[in-house]
Amino acid sequence: MTMSKNTICLWYDGDAVDAARFYAETFPDSSVGRILRAPGDYPDGKQGNVLTVEFTVAGIPCIGLNGGPHFKHNESFSFQIATDDQAETDRLWNAIVGNGGQASECGWCKDRWGLSWQITPRALMDAIHDPDAAAAKRAFDAMMTMGKIDIARIEAARRG
Repeated sequence: MTMSKNTICLWYDGDAVDAARFYAETFPDSSVGRILRAPGDYPDGKQGNVLTVEFTVAGIPCIGLNGGPHFKHNESFSFQIATDDQAETDRLWNAIVGNGGQASECGWCKDRWGLSWQITPRALMDAIHDPDAAAAKRAFDAMMTMGKIDIARIEAARRG
């Protein structure tokens, strides 16, 4: 993998390779690239420790930096993954939450490293963008009661 002109850098506390491998196993169009070992000691590590790992998540180039415990992920950054059906929604949500992650609301969850994900069915986005404002509101109101998105319930709410 050649370094992209624009790469998302994600901070980890020593486990960037584990995260990159999980993402590559979980999301289509994802892979693990080059791993850089530190050429010398640094504040939170020693020469030879994994310093960075290049990886791709759903086509987005990233680099995981093993920077130490100083900074934590928060909801101000998330990956939004568009899903095509309930099976894909369930698979991705369950993979993240089932691997030490945490369920949240409205299609959001966190992985075990604290990175936020929005597992968002395309049907949900279509419903809340419905030109019929009442149908869009019904779908939105239904979404607001959910953790993992239930497409059948969204479509039922959209229909009224």
